[in-house]
Amino acid sequence: MTITPPALSVFETVESEVRSYCRGWPAVFDRAQGARLTDEDGHEYLDFFAGAGSLNYGHNNPVLKRALLDYLERDGITHGLDMATTSKRAFLETFQNVILRPRDLPYKVMFPGPTGTNAVEAALKLARKVKGRESIVSFTNAFHGMSLGSLAVTGNAFKRAGAGIPLVHGTPMPFDNYLDGQVPDFLWFERLLEDQGSGLNKPAAVIVETVQGEGGINVARPEWLRALADLCRRQDMLLIVDDIQMGCGRTGAFFSFEEAGITPDIVTLSKSISGYGLPMSLCLFQPELDVWEPGEHNGTFRGNNPAFVTATAALEAYWSDGGALEKQTRARGEQVEQALISITEENLVDVKDYRGHGLVWGLEFHDKARAGAVARRAFDLGLLVETSGPQSEVAKLLPPLTITEDELDEGLRTLARAVRETAA
Repeated sequence: MTITPPALSVFETVESEVRSYCRGWPAVFDRAQGARLTDEDGHEYLDFFAGAGSLNYGHNNPVLKRALLDYLERDGITHGLDMATTSKRAFLETFQNVILRPRDLPYKVMFPGPTGTNAVEAALKLARKVKGRESIVSFTNAFHGMSLGSLAVTGNAFKRAGAGIPLVHGTPMPFDNYLDGQVPDFLWFERLLEDQGSGLNKPAAVIVETVQGEGGINVARPEWLRALADLCRRQDMLLIVDDIQMGCGRTGAFFSFEEAGITPDIVTLSKSISGYGLPMSLCLFQPELDVWEPGEHNGTFRGNNPAFVTATAALEAYWSDGGALEKQTRARGEQVEQALISITEENLVDVKDYRGHGLVWGLEFHDKARAGAVARRAFDLGLLVETSGPQSEVAKLLPPLTITEDELDEGLRTLARAVRETAA
């Protein structure tokens, strides 16, 4: 497929230089359905990006779209701050009955604002309020958002530099396998906690991603997560799991921490919780942590009622049927893994590693610029693939969970071709 880059005059002259995704994908997109987008010239693209994980159920999912249109056509509430509405009630009841109760999770639900970083900020603020301490421990290569509190627990140097002020009260520790298995898990962390001369302020909480998406698809082992949860209990620290990108089924189970058998004190959700790409986030926490005063943490756009509608429809359609989507996600994940094994075997000199879980996978190259070249060639061939990692050295695969077996195979063959055609 030959694509002529559009004249992006208004984007170049009016929109800020901060724009990013449009630089790697120079097309003007017009329509989307399922796992495919179409630009204004009629070129079609398979989407292995899914709105950075915001579209787990695909673009314009017909079940969710119908629910949203019906709600809007009857003049349902669209903006409600934190007022009680019928759509919020339906979401809370469905979330409790379909997600929380079957997993024996007693969480209270907070609507902190529309974005993932809003949920993280609320989680950090709550942890500090509960414990009366300022310090938060995060992990190497973590990404938790772009507002100042979230940046303070983010590892990426480029993103941190944008803050413009010192990022304080956050302490990084090695993520799983950061030291290549040469040092026992949490040896350094626990030694610092127990040594009165270490200089480490007693943390209020630890925040962790079970799979670091932006950090390069780094997958934490279940036993590492269990050991972390145990350490937090023993040392009187709250455990926060940032499930913004990996939750809502991305790794298979609804929550990415389920496989490890842990129950975090606080969980953040966003991206695909609305199901339709509408802004929405949640901060979940154990009932005894609900020490907020009314209005102590608020925001104008906490009550995105259309997002409540699509979120409810998504839970009813995909999480009320005994785990069909989870089984499909795991099967699709095995399909991706087999394809990446073949790509690796074909390109042994170029590919450094492949890794992933469920339907999030990464292909890392020895040449750190190669992932970007592969993503650019994939775009030319009609496939949207993002890069991740501290130096964008990983090609990141994040297709919709609802993608068909044939579509997934098509995209993986395109990826293999892009790798082949960018070889030195």
